[in-house]
Order: sequence, then structure tokens, then C-alpha cells
Amino acid sequence: MAATLPRNDELAAQLELLADLSELEGESSFRVLAYRRAATRIRETGGPVAQLALEGKAKSLSGIGATIEGKIVEAIELGEMKALTKRKALVPEEVVRFMHLPGLRPKTARRIWQELGVTTLEELKVAAEGERLRALAGLGATTEAKILKALAETPQDPRESRRLLGAGLPAVLAVVSVLREHPAAVKVSEAGSVRRRRETFRDLDIIATSTDAPALIDYFTSLRWVADVVAKGDTKATVISNDGLRFDLRVVPPESYGNLLQHFTGSKEHNVALREEAVRRGFSVSEYGITTTETGEVFSAEDEEAVYAHLGYAFIPPELRENGGELAAAREGTLPALVGRADLRGDLHSHSTWSDGKATLEEMALAARELGHDYLAMCDHSQRLREGRLEKQWEQIDALNEQLAPFRILKGVEVNIRANGELDLADELLAQLDWVIASVHSSFENDPTGRVLAAMENAHVDCIGHLTGRKIGKRLPSTIAVDRVVEAALATGTFLEINSQPDRLDLRDANARLAGEAGLTLVVSSDGHSTGALGYVELGIAQARRAWLTKKQILNARPWAEIEKLRK
Repeated sequence: MAATLPRNDELAAQLELLADLSELEGESSFRVLAYRRAATRIRETGGPVAQLALEGKAKSLSGIGATIEGKIVEAIELGEMKALTKRKALVPEEVVRFMHLPGLRPKTARRIWQELGVTTLEELKVAAEGERLRALAGLGATTEAKILKALAETPQDPRESRRLLGAGLPAVLAVVSVLREHPAAVKVSEAGSVRRRRETFRDLDIIATSTDAPALIDYFTSLRWVADVVAKGDTKATVISNDGLRFDLRVVPPESYGNLLQHFTGSKEHNVALREEAVRRGFSVSEYGITTTETGEVFSAEDEEAVYAHLGYAFIPPELRENGGELAAAREGTLPALVGRADLRGDLHSHSTWSDGKATLEEMALAARELGHDYLAMCDHSQRLREGRLEKQWEQIDALNEQLAPFRILKGVEVNIRANGELDLADELLAQLDWVIASVHSSFENDPTGRVLAAMENAHVDCIGHLTGRKIGKRLPSTIAVDRVVEAALATGTFLEINSQPDRLDLRDANARLAGEAGLTLVVSSDGHSTGALGYVELGIAQARRAWLTKKQILNARPWAEIEKLRK
């Protein structure tokens, strides 16, 4: 039965749609928020939530109570939650998508549907072009123009328009750096989901303080890479870059910079939980300050540390702000000391021109050394190293190691896990290698769990690469049972990889946290196929931080001599 259970993302999608429909129907905000929180928790849970629900254990997850556990069981048994089926019959399918357009909140979307009889996006476009929307109180020509622009230029569902962190993070950090150099700038920071290092983002948010806000805004909107100025005021501006990235700059009062940076960093779930807890303790939290309810005194702060301290918390790193237990840990003083980029001693997964890489062994080694690494595992694909090519590569590695010492190129390979669970390289060759990664590269739905479990039984396999095989936005993760793999990894002494490629980030944060909490040591590797791609480890470290992992829990935060002793 386990093979037919709905996946976590499928359950979350049902709850998200139920929340949208309930909001359109005017249900209580408490119920709508409960659905959304549960959907988020399910998406971010490592093991199969459907199995937990069947066992009556889903209630142990934060944000999931008996009612939602019952809905999950309905989805398992009936294919869809009963409440969702009922609401889908009442609300036209495309009306839900109205809510994702600028200026259309649920109540407005409902009025357009019920008062104007508009039920599809095409009908909405026609109504806006015919100036029919402005007949409704509260809607005008500006809203009509925004809707028409959104329908013409953007995907109709914002969940389809998110871009990879790897595309946005370097860009936003570069803009932050440029803004900091302006004489009117005082403090500048990225904010939003990119500051939390989520794997995808929609907009790139920047918060700043300035001695001359209009001057900083003028400078921002006139930067040479700006293709379009969407909006501009004295303290706010939105621009689109030449490569289609959207940047939002907000210049805020210096005395409230900490409050506003905390607010605009999010996440929404973290901030809601923070505010709810504050109310119980006699405070009211807004983006501009913290009000003591009894006295009316308002506390504002120039930095985030003071904001959290005033509410009784230790500072919470942005990567943890997802309402995943970080508030309780910050209150109790049990937040982990998260791993940092500087902790990495080497990279345990890279490729060269010996397989599908774009740089030679020497170029990759020199680039890794330039990044401050002590070692680099060369793990070219096994199918490209047949007929004696693997042994020839070893000869080149030996020669380079003499030249580059004490830096060391490790003799590794990325071996394929075949459909029958066998590896495509002989044990006698695997036994001679410093480091062996085994990965599934095809037939992802053909018993991925069994194949990986079989590979881990091999005495020479050190690590499983990109476990779920996902490509963000292109290929869903396989149906692999992550919890079973983690158990087997602990039993066999096999490591699991956080693959840092921007479109993989696999293990995802929830799965990496599951593995870390189980006691497994993980590897953060670049899977770099070029010298520049070796820098992807910054994204992998961000993923490890989102997974609450410490330096001790990352294998390649150790020197190679220590790692050798930990191998099978």
C-alpha cells in the first residue's frame, strides 16, 4: 500500500487549494490559516505524512491536529479530501486564480465572480478591457490596468513564477554591496525569502537606512543594469533587471531598522507565530515597533538582535525562521550553532573533462584551492571511465598531487545505481578509490528506495548522491522513502549528500533536518562541473543551515585524514 500513498506535495496541494476555496467562500481566517500552516508543515516534512496519518501519528507534527489528520486519511482513502471535493463543486475552477493577481483579495475575487458573473481568466481580461470592474466599489482604472498587465506578462499562478536561489542570491548580494558604497547609505541588507535562503524566490527584497532616502532611491533606479522602473517614490522603488529579476528597495527609519528587517525577512508563518506568542506575553508586535499592551510604550530597535531580545528570545538566524520550532528553542536557549561556509575543508563531489565537466583536473583543483579547500574529490561519471580510462585518470591525479601538495585531489567516482540495484563499476575498482558516490540517474520511479538500500549495502559506497533526484521546477522528487534510507545509512555507515547545484539542493531542507536529527552525518558538496560551479557550496551550506545542522554534522567540515577513519 505504501507505494500508492499520496506524496507530501500532493497532500499539501490539496490543503492549499482548500484554503483558497475556503477564503473565497468567506470562511473564518483561523480555519484558512490552519489549512495553510498544515500544508507548509507537510511540504517540509521529510518522511511520508500519509503513512503517519494512517498510523495516527501525523498529529505529532506542529500545525496538524486531529481534524487535518482525518482529512489526510480521506485523501488516502478517497483520493481527495471531502471538504475539498465539496468546495470545488461550488466555486468555478479559475476563480481561485483571480486571488493571485495584483489588487485582488479573496473578497474582491468573490465579488467579481458573483456580481459580474466572471468565472475564467479570459472573461476577467475581457471585463477589465471593457472597464466593467470599476463598476464595483473599491475597484478603479488602476486595478484594471494592473490586472491586464499581470495577465499579459506573468504566469497566472505565482507558484509557477519562482526562480532559483542560485540565480537571485549573487545578484541581490551584488546590489546590496553597490548600495552600501553610496554616501547616503547607512545600513543595507537583503530581506525576504532570499535572506532566509529558501531554494526559490519571487522578488528580491532589500531594506536600507539612509541619510538621504530620495538620493539612494535615485541611485538605485539609475543603475546600469536596470531595464525597467516599475515604481518609484521617496522611500520605495521596484525595478526589473536586464535578466528579468525584480528588486524591491525600501528605505526605512533608522530607529526601526531592526523591526522592519525582521518583519520583511519573514517568513509569514514565523512572524504570525511570533506575534501570537507576543500577545500572550502582553506585547503587540508590528513592523515599526513592539508595544507593551499595559502601558502603551513602544519599543523600536536599530537591529534585529534587540527585537528578539525584547521579546525574550535569543537571536534567530534568518534561515531558521520558518515556524519549525525555532521560537521555542530561542526562548529556551537551545538553538544550534549552525554550520558556516568557512567551516568547509573540502568538496567531495566534482566533475572534470574526463566525463561531462567543462574544466580539466588541474583547473578544478586550482579553483578549489583558491576557494580555501584542502581537498577535492574528483567523481567523474563511471560510464565515461571504462576501458582503462579510470586508471589513466589516477595517473594524472598522482602527478598533480605531487605538484599541488599539500592540497589533495581525491580519487573518486560517481557510480550509477542501475534499475536492479547493482552498481555499474566492479568492486575491485571501487576498492581502490578514496571516495565513492552512488547515484540514481534514470528510471527514478523504478523502486528508488530498494535500489538505494541495495547500493548502501556495498562495502565500497561512501555516499549517496542527490537522493531524491529532483530538479526544482522541472522534475519532482522520486517517491523514495527518505526515513528508511536514513535508517539504513546509519546502519551501514553510508553518508548522504546535500547536493548544492541550484536546481537540485537535494537533500531538501526538511529531509536534511530529518537525517540530522536521526544522528546521520551529511556531506555538503558542489557537484561542480566547472570551476565557477565549485562555489555552489555556499547554497548547500545555506540548505544545511535551514536544516538546523552544525559543523559537527557535516562530514567535509573535517580534514581528510579524519574522514578516512570514518569511511566503511
